[in-house]
Amino acid sequence: MPVEAVWYRDGALWIIDQTRLPQEYVEMRIDALDTLCEAIRSLRVRGAPAIGVAAAYGFRLAAESWQSDGGRDVEDLRRRLRETAKTLAATRPTARNLFMAIERLQQVVESTPGSAAELVRAVGLAANALHDEDRALCEAIARHGATLLPAQARVVTHCNAGALATGGIGTALGVVYEAVRQGKDIHVYADETRPLLQGARLTAWELRREGVPVTLLCDNAAASLLSSVSMRFQPSGFGAQSARTC
Repeated sequence: MPVEAVWYRDGALWIIDQTRLPQEYVEMRIDALDTLCEAIRSLRVRGAPAIGVAAAYGFRLAAESWQSDGGRDVEDLRRRLRETAKTLAATRPTARNLFMAIERLQQVVESTPGSAAELVRAVGLAANALHDEDRALCEAIARHGATLLPAQARVVTHCNAGALATGGIGTALGVVYEAVRQGKDIHVYADETRPLLQGARLTAWELRREGVPVTLLCDNAAASLLSSVSMRFQPSGFGAQSARTC
């Protein structure tokens, strides 16, 4: 199993601080909403799916913190979680998963009947379910995508679409991981991805950690490979399809 980017344990949200990679592997404990918002803004957690999962857990963190502080009135909790939604929505303008997660958790906040304790439980279950769904989506993408790769393949990637960017094994890199699981001979050429170097810092780190052969490319060198690769991957936010066969 590739590295896990975000998880919830012992009343706190945990992430890998991606600003420290590849020099340092640092697990960051988040027990306050302000800390989570800073982590999203500063790209300590990044990738649209991972941000969505983190935001869902932000609701869980806010609800459980409110309860541990002695909160009991359900309407007061709803007000707190409405403010949580506004605070999270202001962190990043681009990631659709962030707003999808906020909308889903807001529906739970507004529609769950009963006591404050029941609402806290419902929020926690909804956050867990969203994470489970992202894991399942990643696995499905991996299974279907791996069928597109031949027994021996050269793959070019741009940015990072691996486990670090999602709640599961990744989208584009999930395809690579599944193909390797199936015994296929895969070599990845990872664009450095200027200016933040997600390919150099994150994709190459992930692949080396999993033992997948990877060559780091200067972005400008990618074109020289496109006529000879089996597939190229880049996140849809970069203006192209997530996977294209060549």
